[in-house]
Amino acid sequence: MSESRGGVVRPEEARAWAALVATARRTVADGLVVGTSGNVSVRVGDTVLVTPSGVPYDRLAPDDVTGVALADGRQVLGALVPTSELPMHLAVYRHTDAGAVVHTHAVHATAVSTLVPELPLAHYMAAALGGPVRVAQYATYGTEELAAHMLRALDGRSGCLLQNHGTITYGAGLDQAYDRTAQLEWMCRLWLTASSVPGLTPSLLTEDQLARVAERLRGYGQQG
Repeated sequence: MSESRGGVVRPEEARAWAALVATARRTVADGLVVGTSGNVSVRVGDTVLVTPSGVPYDRLAPDDVTGVALADGRQVLGALVPTSELPMHLAVYRHTDAGAVVHTHAVHATAVSTLVPELPLAHYMAAALGGPVRVAQYATYGTEELAAHMLRALDGRSGCLLQNHGTITYGAGLDQAYDRTAQLEWMCRLWLTASSVPGLTPSLLTEDQLARVAERLRGYGQQG
């Protein structure tokens, strides 16, 4: 086990950190963030591993593990300063069963966040996020105010848009959290594309239609 300023990194934390870095690099490769924008976290017991503030993901190494205590946000692992969006990440873990959180500045999703209070139901996959995707009211990044707005928008959902800012999604693990982010960006791109056709208005699903999809999704994929 490698040592850091805040303590000893356990094997499970080292594995989670490697997966976190891979996911963070994927957000860049897939065009969901630019430079050092966005951030990723994963929970390991009572510790939350997070991407550090202002460090390009391709420079992160195994010894750069950055972790905080879930209870009070106190840094317990690493010498790098945690992401400035730590309040949002901790708020998600404290109020949901999340195992991982992904925050991006995806272009289409951010564009939608400036236009509407809720992503119009242009596609049934909104059901995979718990229902119509809300837009959290704007607040300065990295603040408790933004975290509070986000929690209201996330009520009953696993993802939301952040007004004039970006996206945040969570899941049982990094793969699910990332997939939800990618799906949200795709839905935003779809709506923007459809709504941009002159003289035509996209058809939208009803809440009842979405509820039927949610029921079917419970049995989707390989069971057991």
